Amino acid sequence: MSVPQIQYLVVFCFLYLDSQPLISQTGREFEIHTIAFYNLENLFDTINDPLKNDEASPIMDIQFQRGLVYQQKVHNMAKAIAQIGKTETGKPPVVLGLAELENRSVIEDLLNDPELQPYNYGMVHYDSPDRRGIDVALIYQKALFVPTSASRHELTLYDRETGYRIYTRDQLLVSGLFDNEPIHFIVNHWPSRSGGEMKTRPRRIAAAKNARKLVDSLQAIDPYSKIIIMGDLNDNPNDRSVKVALRTQSDKSKLRLKDLYNPMELIFNQGMGSNAFRDQWSLFDQIILSEPFLKQDYSSYRYYRSGIFNERFLVTPNGPYKGYPFRSFNASGFTGGFSDHFPAYIYVIRERL
Repeated sequence: MSVPQIQYLVVFCFLYLDSQPLISQTGREFEIHTIAFYNLENLFDTINDPLKNDEASPIMDIQFQRGLVYQQKVHNMAKAIAQIGKTETGKPPVVLGLAELENRSVIEDLLNDPELQPYNYGMVHYDSPDRRGIDVALIYQKALFVPTSASRHELTLYDRETGYRIYTRDQLLVSGLFDNEPIHFIVNHWPSRSGGEMKTRPRRIAAAKNARKLVDSLQAIDPYSKIIIMGDLNDNPNDRSVKVALRTQSDKSKLRLKDLYNPMELIFNQGMGSNAFRDQWSLFDQIILSEPFLKQDYSSYRYYRSGIFNERFLVTPNGPYKGYPFRSFNASGFTGGFSDHFPAYIYVIRERL
Protein backbone atom coordinates (compact mmCIF):
# COMPACT_ATOMS: atom_id res chain seq x y z
CA MET A 1 0.00 0.00 0.00
CA SER A 2 1.37 3.39 -0.92
CA VAL A 3 1.09 6.09 1.71
CA PRO A 4 0.53 9.65 0.56
CA GLN A 5 3.41 12.02 1.16
CA ILE A 6 2.05 14.77 3.34
CA GLN A 7 3.42 17.99 4.68
CA TYR A 8 1.84 19.95 7.45
CA LEU A 9 -0.22 23.09 7.56
CA VAL A 10 -0.23 23.79 11.27
CA VAL A 11 -3.08 25.81 12.74
CA PHE A 12 -2.52 26.95 16.33
CA CYS A 13 -5.57 27.91 18.32
CA PHE A 14 -6.29 27.44 22.01
CA LEU A 15 -8.97 24.79 22.57
CA TYR A 16 -8.89 23.99 18.86
CA LEU A 17 -10.55 20.55 18.75
CA ASP A 18 -11.39 20.20 15.08
CA SER A 19 -9.21 18.22 12.67
CA GLN A 20 -6.18 20.07 11.37
CA PRO A 21 -5.60 19.85 7.64
CA LEU A 22 -2.49 18.33 6.11
CA ILE A 23 -1.67 19.16 2.54
CA SER A 24 0.22 16.77 0.31
CA GLN A 25 2.60 17.63 -2.46
CA THR A 26 -0.22 16.91 -4.90
CA GLY A 27 -2.50 19.42 -3.22
CA ARG A 28 -4.67 16.79 -1.54
CA GLU A 29 -5.80 17.71 1.94
CA PHE A 30 -6.02 15.23 4.83
CA GLU A 31 -7.31 15.06 8.36
CA ILE A 32 -5.01 13.29 10.80
CA HIS A 33 -5.64 11.96 14.30
CA THR A 34 -3.66 10.05 16.89
CA ILE A 35 -4.83 6.82 18.55
CA ALA A 36 -2.60 5.58 21.36
CA PHE A 37 -2.11 3.23 24.28
CA TYR A 38 -0.28 3.89 27.57
CA ASN A 39 0.54 1.73 30.59
CA LEU A 40 0.45 4.25 33.44
CA GLU A 41 2.62 2.25 35.89
CA ASN A 42 0.64 1.91 39.09
CA LEU A 43 -1.68 4.89 38.94
CA PHE A 44 -3.24 4.20 42.34
CA ASP A 45 -4.88 6.60 44.75
CA THR A 46 -3.74 7.02 48.36
CA ILE A 47 -6.70 5.23 49.96
CA ASN A 48 -6.34 1.63 51.11
CA ASP A 49 -9.28 -0.31 49.66
CA PRO A 50 -9.94 -3.34 51.90
CA LEU A 51 -11.50 -5.19 48.96
CA LYS A 52 -8.33 -4.97 46.86
CA ASN A 53 -4.67 -5.83 47.18
CA ASP A 54 -3.89 -2.19 46.48
CA GLU A 55 -1.37 -2.08 49.31
CA ALA A 56 0.95 -3.71 46.76
CA SER A 57 1.06 -0.36 44.97
CA PRO A 58 4.33 1.50 45.59
CA ILE A 59 2.49 4.69 46.54
CA MET A 60 1.23 2.93 49.67
CA ASP A 61 4.85 2.52 50.83
CA ILE A 62 5.37 6.27 50.86
CA GLN A 63 5.05 7.50 54.44
CA PHE A 64 5.31 11.27 54.00
CA GLN A 65 3.59 13.61 51.53
CA ARG A 66 1.76 10.73 49.87
CA GLY A 67 -0.91 13.13 48.63
CA LEU A 68 1.66 15.38 46.95
CA VAL A 69 3.29 12.36 45.32
CA TYR A 70 -0.09 11.27 43.98
CA GLN A 71 -0.79 14.74 42.56
CA GLN A 72 2.61 14.81 40.85
CA LYS A 73 2.12 11.30 39.47
CA VAL A 74 -1.25 12.25 37.98
CA HIS A 75 0.17 15.45 36.51
CA ASN A 76 3.12 13.61 34.98
CA MET A 77 0.80 11.12 33.29
CA ALA A 78 -1.37 13.95 31.97
CA LYS A 79 1.70 15.82 30.68
CA ALA A 80 2.91 12.76 28.78
CA ILE A 81 -0.53 12.02 27.28
CA ALA A 82 -0.95 15.64 26.21
CA GLN A 83 2.18 15.40 24.05
CA ILE A 84 1.48 12.11 22.22
CA GLY A 85 1.02 12.94 18.55
CA LYS A 86 0.73 16.65 19.21
CA THR A 87 3.58 17.59 16.88
CA GLU A 88 1.72 16.04 13.95
CA THR A 89 -1.89 16.82 14.85
CA GLY A 90 -1.80 19.83 17.18
CA LYS A 91 -3.67 17.94 19.91
CA PRO A 92 -3.39 14.86 22.16
CA PRO A 93 -4.79 11.47 21.07
CA VAL A 94 -8.45 11.40 20.12
CA VAL A 95 -8.68 7.92 21.64
CA LEU A 96 -6.29 6.46 24.20
CA GLY A 97 -6.31 3.03 25.84
CA LEU A 98 -5.01 2.93 29.41
CA ALA A 99 -3.68 0.17 31.63
CA GLU A 100 -2.46 -0.19 35.21
CA LEU A 101 -4.88 2.18 36.89
CA GLU A 102 -6.82 1.51 40.06
CA ASN A 103 -10.32 2.91 39.59
CA ARG A 104 -12.59 5.48 38.00
CA SER A 105 -11.51 8.14 40.48
CA VAL A 106 -7.89 8.22 39.31
CA ILE A 107 -9.07 8.57 35.70
CA GLU A 108 -11.25 11.52 36.69
CA ASP A 109 -8.26 13.16 38.37
CA LEU A 110 -6.19 12.53 35.25
CA LEU A 111 -8.76 14.05 32.90
CA ASN A 112 -9.25 17.07 35.16
CA ASP A 113 -5.54 17.89 35.16
CA PRO A 114 -4.83 21.23 33.43
CA GLU A 115 -2.85 19.41 30.72
CA LEU A 116 -5.92 17.45 29.57
CA GLN A 117 -8.96 19.31 30.89
CA PRO A 118 -9.23 21.65 27.86
CA TYR A 119 -9.78 18.67 25.53
CA ASN A 120 -12.98 17.51 27.23
CA TYR A 121 -12.22 13.80 27.49
CA GLY A 122 -14.77 11.17 28.37
CA MET A 123 -14.03 7.68 29.66
CA VAL A 124 -15.18 4.08 29.57
CA HIS A 125 -14.14 2.03 32.58
CA TYR A 126 -15.20 -1.12 34.42
CA ASP A 127 -13.76 -2.62 37.58
CA SER A 128 -11.77 -5.78 36.85
CA PRO A 129 -11.36 -8.75 39.21
CA ASP A 130 -7.57 -8.42 38.97
CA ARG A 131 -5.74 -9.57 42.09
CA ARG A 132 -3.73 -6.34 42.33
CA GLY A 133 -6.79 -4.21 41.74
CA ILE A 134 -5.72 -2.74 38.40
CA ASP A 135 -7.99 -2.09 35.44
CA VAL A 136 -7.97 -0.98 31.82
CA ALA A 137 -9.93 1.96 30.42
CA LEU A 138 -10.52 4.00 27.29
CA ILE A 139 -10.52 7.80 27.20
CA TYR A 140 -11.65 9.85 24.22
CA GLN A 141 -12.21 13.41 23.10
CA LYS A 142 -15.98 13.84 23.13
CA ALA A 143 -15.90 16.17 20.15
CA LEU A 144 -14.49 13.43 17.90
CA PHE A 145 -15.54 10.07 19.32
CA VAL A 146 -19.01 9.02 20.47
CA PRO A 147 -19.29 5.59 22.14
CA THR A 148 -22.37 3.63 21.11
CA SER A 149 -21.74 0.48 23.16
CA ALA A 150 -19.25 -0.87 25.69
CA SER A 151 -18.72 -4.19 27.43
CA ARG A 152 -16.19 -5.95 29.64
CA HIS A 153 -15.03 -9.47 28.84
CA GLU A 154 -13.66 -11.57 31.66
CA LEU A 155 -10.68 -13.85 31.17
CA THR A 156 -11.12 -16.96 33.30
CA LEU A 157 -7.82 -18.67 34.10
CA TYR A 158 -6.69 -21.36 36.50
CA ASP A 159 -3.22 -22.22 37.74
CA ARG A 160 -2.22 -25.55 36.20
CA GLU A 161 -0.38 -26.69 39.33
CA THR A 162 -2.71 -25.60 42.11
CA GLY A 163 -6.03 -25.39 40.28
CA TYR A 164 -6.71 -22.03 41.89
CA ARG A 165 -8.37 -19.22 39.94
CA ILE A 166 -6.03 -16.57 38.51
CA TYR A 167 -7.67 -13.16 38.69
CA THR A 168 -6.55 -10.84 35.93
CA ARG A 169 -7.75 -7.88 33.90
CA ASP A 170 -10.93 -7.88 31.84
CA GLN A 171 -10.75 -6.98 28.17
CA LEU A 172 -12.67 -3.85 27.26
CA LEU A 173 -14.65 -3.55 24.03
CA VAL A 174 -15.85 -0.08 23.05
CA SER A 175 -17.69 0.58 19.79
CA GLY A 176 -18.53 4.04 18.56
CA LEU A 177 -18.39 6.74 15.93
CA PHE A 178 -14.90 8.10 15.32
CA ASP A 179 -15.52 11.40 13.55
CA ASN A 180 -18.80 9.80 12.35
CA GLU A 181 -17.15 6.54 11.23
CA PRO A 182 -17.86 3.24 13.05
CA ILE A 183 -14.73 1.89 14.79
CA HIS A 184 -14.31 -0.76 17.50
CA PHE A 185 -11.60 -0.65 20.18
CA ILE A 186 -10.46 -3.62 22.27
CA VAL A 187 -8.25 -2.64 25.23
CA ASN A 188 -6.04 -5.33 26.79
CA HIS A 189 -3.60 -5.91 29.63
CA TRP A 190 -2.62 -9.56 29.30
CA PRO A 191 -1.25 -11.65 32.20
CA SER A 192 2.31 -10.83 33.18
CA ARG A 193 5.45 -12.95 32.93
CA SER A 194 5.85 -13.02 36.71
CA GLY A 195 6.85 -16.56 37.62
CA GLY A 196 8.61 -17.14 34.32
CA GLU A 197 7.83 -16.52 30.65
CA MET A 198 7.37 -20.17 29.74
CA LYS A 199 5.22 -21.03 32.75
CA THR A 200 2.91 -18.06 32.18
CA ARG A 201 2.82 -18.30 28.37
CA PRO A 202 -0.48 -20.28 28.27
CA ARG A 203 -2.19 -17.43 30.11
CA ARG A 204 -1.29 -14.92 27.42
CA ILE A 205 -2.27 -17.36 24.70
CA ALA A 206 -5.66 -17.66 26.40
CA ALA A 207 -5.91 -13.87 26.51
CA ALA A 208 -5.07 -13.68 22.80
CA LYS A 209 -7.75 -16.24 21.97
CA ASN A 210 -10.25 -14.24 24.00
CA ALA A 211 -9.41 -11.09 22.05
CA ARG A 212 -9.56 -13.00 18.77
CA LYS A 213 -13.04 -14.25 19.71
CA LEU A 214 -14.15 -10.63 20.12
CA VAL A 215 -12.69 -9.78 16.71
CA ASP A 216 -14.43 -12.79 15.12
CA SER A 217 -17.77 -11.81 16.63
CA LEU A 218 -17.49 -8.28 15.21
CA GLN A 219 -16.42 -9.56 11.80
CA ALA A 220 -19.29 -12.06 11.74
CA ILE A 221 -21.66 -9.09 11.86
CA ASP A 222 -19.62 -7.01 9.41
CA PRO A 223 -16.51 -8.47 7.72
CA TYR A 224 -15.43 -4.91 6.88
CA SER A 225 -15.43 -3.76 10.51
CA LYS A 226 -12.66 -1.38 11.48
CA ILE A 227 -11.18 -2.85 14.64
CA ILE A 228 -8.24 -1.69 16.74
CA ILE A 229 -6.71 -4.01 19.35
CA MET A 230 -4.43 -2.20 21.76
CA GLY A 231 -2.73 -2.99 25.02
CA ASP A 232 0.15 -4.13 27.14
CA LEU A 233 0.29 -7.72 25.89
CA ASN A 234 3.29 -8.75 28.02
CA ASP A 235 4.52 -10.48 24.87
CA ASN A 236 6.39 -9.23 21.83
CA PRO A 237 4.89 -8.97 18.34
CA ASN A 238 6.64 -12.16 17.21
CA ASP A 239 5.53 -14.29 20.19
CA ARG A 240 3.11 -17.15 19.75
CA SER A 241 0.24 -15.44 21.56
CA VAL A 242 0.28 -12.57 19.07
CA LYS A 243 1.34 -14.30 15.86
CA VAL A 244 -0.56 -17.57 16.20
CA ALA A 245 -3.40 -17.16 18.71
CA LEU A 246 -4.36 -13.60 17.71
CA ARG A 247 -3.29 -14.33 14.11
CA THR A 248 -1.46 -11.15 13.14
CA GLN A 249 0.51 -10.31 10.00
CA SER A 250 3.30 -7.81 9.45
CA ASP A 251 3.36 -8.09 5.65
CA LYS A 252 0.63 -5.91 4.14
CA SER A 253 0.79 -7.77 0.83
CA LYS A 254 -0.39 -10.98 2.54
CA LEU A 255 -3.39 -9.48 4.30
CA ARG A 256 -6.81 -10.91 3.60
CA LEU A 257 -10.15 -9.39 4.58
CA LYS A 258 -10.43 -10.75 8.13
CA ASP A 259 -6.72 -10.61 8.94
CA LEU A 260 -5.06 -8.36 11.51
CA TYR A 261 -2.11 -6.13 10.69
CA ASN A 262 0.51 -5.49 13.37
CA PRO A 263 2.74 -2.53 12.48
CA MET A 264 4.56 -2.99 15.79
CA GLU A 265 6.26 -6.11 14.51
CA LEU A 266 8.24 -4.05 12.00
CA ILE A 267 9.20 -1.60 14.75
CA PHE A 268 10.31 -4.46 16.99
CA ASN A 269 12.38 -5.97 14.19
CA GLN A 270 14.21 -2.64 13.92
CA GLY A 271 15.33 -3.00 17.53
CA MET A 272 12.87 -0.60 19.15
CA GLY A 273 10.87 -1.30 22.29
CA SER A 274 8.43 0.21 24.75
CA ASN A 275 9.89 -1.26 27.95
CA ALA A 276 13.25 -2.62 29.07
CA PHE A 277 14.45 -5.22 31.56
CA ARG A 278 18.01 -6.35 32.25
CA ASP A 279 19.36 -4.45 29.24
CA GLN A 280 16.88 -6.07 26.87
CA TRP A 281 14.13 -4.17 25.08
CA SER A 282 10.65 -5.58 24.65
CA LEU A 283 7.70 -4.22 22.73
CA PHE A 284 4.79 -5.30 24.89
CA ASP A 285 2.70 -2.20 24.11
CA GLN A 286 1.07 -2.73 20.75
CA ILE A 287 -1.67 -1.41 18.48
CA ILE A 288 -3.06 -3.86 15.92
CA LEU A 289 -5.56 -3.12 13.13
CA SER A 290 -8.07 -4.97 11.01
CA GLU A 291 -7.50 -5.16 7.26
CA PRO A 292 -10.00 -2.41 6.20
CA PHE A 293 -7.65 0.19 7.73
CA LEU A 294 -5.12 -0.67 5.02
CA LYS A 295 -7.23 0.17 1.95
CA GLN A 296 -5.86 2.77 -0.44
CA ASP A 297 -9.13 4.68 -0.66
CA TYR A 298 -8.73 7.61 1.74
CA SER A 299 -12.37 8.64 1.62
CA SER A 300 -12.57 7.13 5.13
CA TYR A 301 -9.98 6.83 7.87
CA ARG A 302 -6.99 4.62 7.05
CA TYR A 303 -3.81 3.68 8.84
CA TYR A 304 -0.95 6.09 8.11
CA ARG A 305 1.94 5.50 10.50
CA SER A 306 2.85 4.00 13.88
CA GLY A 307 5.49 4.59 16.50
CA ILE A 308 6.71 4.48 20.07
CA PHE A 309 6.48 7.82 21.85
CA ASN A 310 9.90 8.02 23.50
CA GLU A 311 10.53 11.74 23.72
CA ARG A 312 13.52 12.79 25.83
CA PHE A 313 11.51 13.84 28.88
CA LEU A 314 10.16 10.27 29.17
CA VAL A 315 13.66 8.73 29.18
CA THR A 316 15.79 8.10 32.28
CA PRO A 317 18.56 10.73 31.97
CA ASN A 318 21.37 9.07 33.95
CA GLY A 319 22.38 6.26 36.27
CA PRO A 320 22.36 2.49 35.70
CA TYR A 321 19.02 2.69 33.87
CA LYS A 322 19.98 5.54 31.57
CA GLY A 323 17.98 5.29 28.35
CA TYR A 324 15.18 3.21 29.93
CA PRO A 325 11.67 4.65 30.32
CA PHE A 326 11.75 7.15 33.20
CA ARG A 327 9.59 5.23 35.64
CA SER A 328 7.67 6.73 38.57
CA PHE A 329 8.71 4.37 41.31
CA ASN A 330 11.82 2.41 42.26
CA ALA A 331 13.18 0.83 45.42
CA SER A 332 13.84 4.28 46.89
CA GLY A 333 10.29 5.53 46.34
CA PHE A 334 8.90 8.13 43.94
CA THR A 335 11.42 9.23 41.31
CA GLY A 336 9.50 12.13 39.82
CA GLY A 337 9.28 10.17 36.58
CA PHE A 338 6.46 8.94 34.41
CA SER A 339 6.08 5.24 33.59
CA ASP A 340 8.18 2.14 33.04
CA HIS A 341 6.56 1.90 29.59
CA PHE A 342 6.63 4.23 26.61
CA PRO A 343 3.26 4.88 24.92
CA ALA A 344 2.51 3.29 21.54
CA TYR A 345 0.59 5.24 18.91
CA ILE A 346 -0.73 5.23 15.36
CA TYR A 347 -1.93 7.97 13.06
CA VAL A 348 -5.07 7.59 10.96
CA ILE A 349 -5.81 9.90 8.05
CA ARG A 350 -8.78 10.74 5.81
CA GLU A 351 -8.86 12.85 2.69
CA ARG A 352 -10.90 16.00 2.79
CA LEU A 353 -13.21 16.11 -0.20
